[in-house]
Amino acid sequence: MKKLIILATILILLIPVPAVLFAEGAVETIPQIETVEQQESAVVLPSDLSLEEYNGLILMREEEKLARDVYMELGDIWGIRIFTNIANSEQTHMEAVLTVMETYGIDDPILDDTRGLFTNPELADLYDQLIEKGSASLTDAFIVGAIIEDLDIKDLRVLLSETDKENITRMYENLEKGSENHIRSFVRQIEINGSSYEAQFITAEELAEILGK
Repeated sequence: MKKLIILATILILLIPVPAVLFAEGAVETIPQIETVEQQESAVVLPSDLSLEEYNGLILMREEEKLARDVYMELGDIWGIRIFTNIANSEQTHMEAVLTVMETYGIDDPILDDTRGLFTNPELADLYDQLIEKGSASLTDAFIVGAIIEDLDIKDLRVLLSETDKENITRMYENLEKGSENHIRSFVRQIEINGSSYEAQFITAEELAEILGK
């Protein structure tokens, strides 16, 4: 499934050293991800949802938690309000996804809301890497924020292409607008600090359009 493939590539994309990503010490072994076929036998789908729609909601619920948890941690490290403010927004996003999940009777994958704890092991690994990167400098922390929102926008656009449900579509579109606002905020801070951000998941053209450049 495309969205799981995107997650599987995150750790690979974070290992090379285009200036915005992780340098030495990045994880070298990529955990195996279950294929759709492996998951399908274990999933009892709501009658009106496809497997892609089901897995998309599960993924986005925890991906929004990833964003919230990273920003909370970076807020504690750097004491900068932007992280706290956007963490609060990500909490709202998490609740929006859960509301839609509940309408379909989908169990919440977040069994323990402790910061940095995830059911999805790839997200758990990514959380650790992002915190390590974001702890290096304030500019790196802003870059981490841009990376998260970049990924979010990419995943949301994939998920939107996989659903025809009005409530899911509306929720994803609202989340995408939020992520576009957030990436604009982070890129602005990166540039104020004398650095730049290159798109990692969406295209350079898509990023320029979002930034109004």
